Amino acid sequence: MGLAWAAWLLLPALLHRALSHPQCLDFKPPFRPPHALTFCVQYKDFGCCDSSRDREIMETFYRVLGHVDEAGYQLCAAHVQDILCQECSPYAAHLYDAEDPSTPVRSLAGLCEDYCADVWKKCRSLFRYMTSDKELLALEGNAAKFCRRLALDDADYCFPRLLVNTKLNQNLGLVTADSEGCLQLCLEEVANGLQNPVAMVHANDGTHRFFVAEQVGLVWTYLPDRSRLEKPFLNISQAVLTSPWEGDERGFLGIVFHPNFKHNGKVYVYYSVEIGFDEIIRISEFRLSAHDMNAVDHGSERIILEVEEPASNHNGGELLFGDDGYLYIFIGDGGMAGDPFGKFGNAQNKSTLLGKVLRIDVNHNNHGPLYRIPPDNPFVDDPSARPEIYAYGVRNMWRCSFDRGDPQTKEGKGRLFCGDVGQNKFEEVDIVEKGKNYGWRAREGFSCYDKKLCANSSLGDVLPIFAYPHKLGKSVTGGYVYRGCEYPNLNGLYIFGDFMSGRLMALKEDQNTGEWQYHEICMGMGQTCMFPGLINNYYQYIISFAEDEAGELYFMSTGIPSATSPTGVVYKIIDASRRAPPGKCRFHPIPVKTKSATVPFVPKEKLIIKTTPTKRPKVKTTSKPSGRTKVTASPPVNPTPDWVEQLLKLLESPGDNQRTTTARPSTRRPPKPKKSGKSNERRGHRKKSKAQSGADSKATSTELQNGAVRLADSRRSDRGQVEIYINGEWGTVCDDLWNTKAASVVCRQLGFQYVIKAAKQAEFGEGRNLRILLDDLECTGKEKTLLDCKHKGIGKHNCNHQEDAGVICSHTEYSQS
Repeated sequence: MGLAWAAWLLLPALLHRALSHPQCLDFKPPFRPPHALTFCVQYKDFGCCDSSRDREIMETFYRVLGHVDEAGYQLCAAHVQDILCQECSPYAAHLYDAEDPSTPVRSLAGLCEDYCADVWKKCRSLFRYMTSDKELLALEGNAAKFCRRLALDDADYCFPRLLVNTKLNQNLGLVTADSEGCLQLCLEEVANGLQNPVAMVHANDGTHRFFVAEQVGLVWTYLPDRSRLEKPFLNISQAVLTSPWEGDERGFLGIVFHPNFKHNGKVYVYYSVEIGFDEIIRISEFRLSAHDMNAVDHGSERIILEVEEPASNHNGGELLFGDDGYLYIFIGDGGMAGDPFGKFGNAQNKSTLLGKVLRIDVNHNNHGPLYRIPPDNPFVDDPSARPEIYAYGVRNMWRCSFDRGDPQTKEGKGRLFCGDVGQNKFEEVDIVEKGKNYGWRAREGFSCYDKKLCANSSLGDVLPIFAYPHKLGKSVTGGYVYRGCEYPNLNGLYIFGDFMSGRLMALKEDQNTGEWQYHEICMGMGQTCMFPGLINNYYQYIISFAEDEAGELYFMSTGIPSATSPTGVVYKIIDASRRAPPGKCRFHPIPVKTKSATVPFVPKEKLIIKTTPTKRPKVKTTSKPSGRTKVTASPPVNPTPDWVEQLLKLLESPGDNQRTTTARPSTRRPPKPKKSGKSNERRGHRKKSKAQSGADSKATSTELQNGAVRLADSRRSDRGQVEIYINGEWGTVCDDLWNTKAASVVCRQLGFQYVIKAAKQAEFGEGRNLRILLDDLECTGKEKTLLDCKHKGIGKHNCNHQEDAGVICSHTEYSQS
């Protein structure tokens, strides 16, 4: 337990708890024992002990009771058993004070004082055999002092009162939900500093590596210990067409490993290129390097398929291999508003690949055609249709996944889930089946979009399993059905999100009715996520979801939706209410031979302690379809409380000195106009802050008051180097004692409610043309200006401009970078 305790001490000091939560002495959630307990039977269904630990506790019991006669055994056995078995309680960490990092772990569980007094009266001589706590044993002769020391501060949560506490036990072992039914999950940071991570995949080769693709065209290898290789797995950044503009949907969009990758080394990618003045979707095949198992041979690229894009948006971007061994490709409708191409739009036109789900056979393609048409594709016999088409009538499917199926029954295996981004009103989730029409542009969600086309459309159109209005989010990001081992409560939940609103959501199928019930996902409040290494906040823009080789679930998001912004983070989804039994989910990765240096993973995000959830405004329900098909999911009524966006400094694009494959023209045109369509729905623009950035730099001394501040050399109004106006001149502030209290004074002056970061070491530049006016600032955070804080004196300092202070402010209470 020493290592876990050391890790726990690394967390910041936490507020004193007001309510206990399930947690074991190993600082992990409780579990259902895989084998029946024979001694601590009260925790046989759910607790913190497996059968091995149960036997060890039983041995301790007999060793303690060996010090009494038969009468003492009859009098004390039940008490000793109860006390020792509290290590198996789902609230063991609370009972032993392991939740509080400021106190040592108790050697005996916390007892209610009345119960303790009764045990002391009957069996006090046995305490010396159950604990080595000398300070406690020194009080053995005084029942009141002894039991007061053994008691817990929270009188309602001591043993045995905890057993009848309905607040704690009525939902024990279930996913925690707040008063409005929002499922409270937690996160674990897995990777950070990524440039718009659009995909995370594994090779299914037993190594348990994962590969993260950035929109700029770089793919990075991460080892099971979460370190990253310095050399990229793939670098086609020179060939990929994208830009730093927020909301540009072009770029490197998808990657998948061949099911037989372990033997054939084939990888398939989906990316945007520019040829002349045409923008092209390209699907290419690469082979693994013969000299490095963590890099592709960039000279091995073979272009499998290219599709011309009439606009810069709606590029699709997903690649998947199904259980049938075929490659599935998901392509958007070509962009612009309302699919305006031709009489009925690209999505309804089976002679084009735009607005379709394709299925092709890339197996055994070393000789002959690069791909073949699967013989059971639905339109192979239709001379007016492209034979590659598997399903049609889709708008811009962004992130799809195959269900692995229930771990025991395999129910659901092979179902294909997709999030299809909507136009003006609704986002939808579909289950894609062969030959089916998903309704666009006749339908958007459950409602008609093109009323004339909708009225005349086929009765066979497939309606979504779920749709939600734009009051909840404006760009769905499809996810996965959880089928991992570690969190049994999540099994069968389809977890997905929304790119623009940052909302996490889940659907659960009712096995009796076949309908999909909606659950919103919130970040755990209060103590829900108070476990070592867990956090409860994330960047707002949810780009993609992923499974690792073991089936655990992740998502990627960013603070700034730009291909070159290094604010991307990968998060693992955690259920802190229940875990699998210890040892059940262990895997043994095949060793990975590395030729590149590794970069150790250093987490940056922190847990945010909140005691009460933010009230979520009510939202009207989605429209329901008329007639043909019933709605299979109730639309959400509450948005997510307080999703978190963490902001980092926007860095320049990386250099172009790495090896590339396909040449690209040197012109860097902005995205094609999207006309009146819904633009930027997948990687959309942030709204600019309305806060003023401080006084105008040309203002005279008659217009300014002493203590006025501004943010200099900043491209955004909410961050920058702090400059202060004192006695007729502007100057900088040194960061010797610069902290969030001082930064909050500046943010408040500029019209922001919250401070996100007190930036040091000239993070936002050096004001070398100005004098340093303030140093050694000590603020309470309530001052009107920095001049009201304690400081060294105007113009007095012992620092230089390399220590100029800065701030990141916000109108929303985000987490700190």
